[in-house]
Amino acid sequence: MQATSPWAAPVDDNGARHLIAGTRLPDISLPATRGADVNLTRYQERAIVFVYPMTGTPGVANPPGWDIIPGAHGSTPEAEGFRDAYAELELMGYEVFGLSAQSSEDQHAFAVRTGIPYLLLSDEAFAFADALDLPRFSTGGATYLKRLTMIVRNGIIYRVIYPVYEPAEHARELVKSLTPTPAL
Repeated sequence: MQATSPWAAPVDDNGARHLIAGTRLPDISLPATRGADVNLTRYQERAIVFVYPMTGTPGVANPPGWDIIPGAHGSTPEAEGFRDAYAELELMGYEVFGLSAQSSEDQHAFAVRTGIPYLLLSDEAFAFADALDLPRFSTGGATYLKRLTMIVRNGIIYRVIYPVYEPAEHARELVKSLTPTPAL
């Protein structure tokens, strides 16, 4: 699917080609927006982990060059899309986690401001990202994770979506792809 956003579209740079089905998530605990840390490798259910660069803060300018960095824009609409699809994904047996290198404090403020019902995980030290060699980009002296989604079960990846072309539509498209086709 081609991006229709006015912002620079992401490019498939093969930055996630090594994240293949059967890859185990790293045994790393990450701070979550509602208290206790979460270790995704020990999460013994099906989960969708969407990785995003950063959510903006009202009144705070985006980092330098954000508008021209392919795939940088769209984290807030993507997170809101997962918020809106959350109940349906839960009924399908999936838990949702958002993951970025933003601080827990920034993530918590965003979750409260936008009514996010699922956990946001902070990989501020890039421990999880380094262990999986997640793709990233830099601007303004800071490093950000590139947008991708991992579908996991029992701490093992079984599908990766990279790049994510339409962040605002991503959750809805994912629900469609996970919904079984009725037998004829």
